[in-house]
Amino acid sequence: MAFRDNQDSPREMIQGNWKCSECGVEITEMPFEPSPDRPIFCKECWSKQRDARKPRGDFSPRKMIQGNWKCSECGAKITELPFEPSEGNPIYCRECWSKKRAEKF
Repeated sequence: MAFRDNQDSPREMIQGNWKCSECGVEITEMPFEPSPDRPIFCKECWSKQRDARKPRGDFSPRKMIQGNWKCSECGAKITELPFEPSEGNPIYCRECWSKKRAEKF
């Protein structure tokens, strides 16, 4: 990998005719040669994509779902879950879930 000697010089831009894969706006300049098998994004859509991947930083408590279930492992009564359980999938009380998680790691 080669590095530029002068970091103060502007980045060389590649000229071409492309369309943003998200919004369809025409793009005539890119800071790299795009690969034909990968999506291309305009500055606005790229920023939205990048921002969507950032952690929210929202540490508020999760919304809990109220109900009457039984732990698939020990049979303990479960009255709230941090998700809506789906039919046919096991659900676990906190203790059994913690044990199962510890077994994985």
